[in-house]
Amino acid sequence: MSERPGVVVTGASGRMGQMLVRLLRQSDKARLIACVERAGHPWVGQDIGACLGGADLGLRVTDDALEAFSRAQAVIDFTVPAATVEFAALAAQARAVHVIGTTGLEAAHLARISAAARHAVIVRAGNMSLGVNLLVQLTRKVAQALDADWDIEVVEAHHRMKVDAPSGTALMLGQAAADGRGVVLDEVSDRGRDGITGARGRGMIGFSAIRGGDIVGEHDVIFAADGERVVLRHIATDRAIFARGAIRAALWGQGRKPGEYDMIDVLGL
Repeated sequence: MSERPGVVVTGASGRMGQMLVRLLRQSDKARLIACVERAGHPWVGQDIGACLGGADLGLRVTDDALEAFSRAQAVIDFTVPAATVEFAALAAQARAVHVIGTTGLEAAHLARISAAARHAVIVRAGNMSLGVNLLVQLTRKVAQALDADWDIEVVEAHHRMKVDAPSGTALMLGQAAADGRGVVLDEVSDRGRDGITGARGRGMIGFSAIRGGDIVGEHDVIFAADGERVVLRHIATDRAIFARGAIRAALWGQGRKPGEYDMIDVLGL
């Protein structure tokens, strides 16, 4: 095996896929060995370099994920839930580290991912950036320190093309707040307000989502009490931070025991 682990990028035509391809081509620690797209996608069979508007790189986009994964040490996956659970099984079969940045995963998806993690390393996080994972830790600590007289609201903003809400990062932050308070998020989550909703319930954790333009990602965790507020904020201006975090996770996972990990593990937080 090469000293640099071979990495497959799924969903290569997407925003994150394209960013990952570019960064892996520049990396001196990992090497891009395959780009995967869904069957019927116009990029399939085309050189990835040309697809990205540059010179040919000698690497054609494929729809054969199993063949690509069989040659890889890691798979980086920012796609959609239905595809991600299929990729999890294939990556486990290949014993490749599977880094999952896909959001919108539901309980049934997570169960299949957990089953795959019995055979291979899976690193899954709603956000791969160092700053956001620090924010998660801070949110947990502040929630632990403040009682239910402090209302908690998670406010997130993303580009107009994002299809799921709340964002995966917002849910990470909400879970951290719930963990800090020792409550079950599903029992205290308030995700929709429209019309005459009545007063806010004590101890609830609220979520608000903004969609517009090309916003990369902004997250606020607001702790509000009578007469004062504490606001924790992270603003992302370049999605390369997520791609760099995913590549770091792919490298970190090499040689680990099978199981499910997150960016807190990768970053040693």
